[in-house]
Amino acid sequence: MLIQPSASGARRAFTLIELIAVIVVLAILSGVALPRFFDYSAKAKEAACRNALGNVRAALSGFYSNAYETGSPLYPTIAQLRTIGTVLGDAIPENPYNGDSRLLAATWEVGNPPVSGNRGWCYDEATGRFWANSDTVGENTW
Repeated sequence: MLIQPSASGARRAFTLIELIAVIVVLAILSGVALPRFFDYSAKAKEAACRNALGNVRAALSGFYSNAYETGSPLYPTIAQLRTIGTVLGDAIPENPYNGDSRLLAATWEVGNPPVSGNRGWCYDEATGRFWANSDTVGENTW
């Protein structure tokens, strides 16, 4: 069946060429936009991870300085760090890279290799070091 022009002479449907042209333009736009979107997503995870690390490290420093004033300068144990209200006012935040808030005991090593399945966070009670437990490139050097 042929599409008949209306009284004003305008068509009522798109041609195949017009549809292909629209699809090509959308493909080009998405080819430009998607890499930028993924870059913003990675930057957002990095910012969230750095923020969580900064907050926990500040709480650890506060605990250590309070312990120093009382004459026993020690970093908190993992049990103290997990107890809400002892070191942190709230629970340990989730690691934005893996969505896990588990806290694993670890010994600080150069390069901070991930420990036990790349989940949550790592903490060294002896040195007070706290780092993200992930194999994401660059994340373990913050």
